[in-house]
Amino acid sequence: MPPLPKRKISKGRRDRRRAHDALKARNLVQCSNCGEMRLPHTVCPNCGHYKGREVISVEE
Repeated sequence: MPPLPKRKISKGRRDRRRAHDALKARNLVQCSNCGEMRLPHTVCPNCGHYKGREVISVEE
């Protein structure tokens, strides 16, 4: 037989362990070229600009 827990883990102890499992909101910044919200340190998926210059051409 496999080993089993000796005691029931209380709700408080169980919930404290799960305290870090919550989803966090994404940190979005505004694109300096088009104003669309995007992830920081990434090329804007809307206009293709990064750090003030066009990196990829986006077809509309």
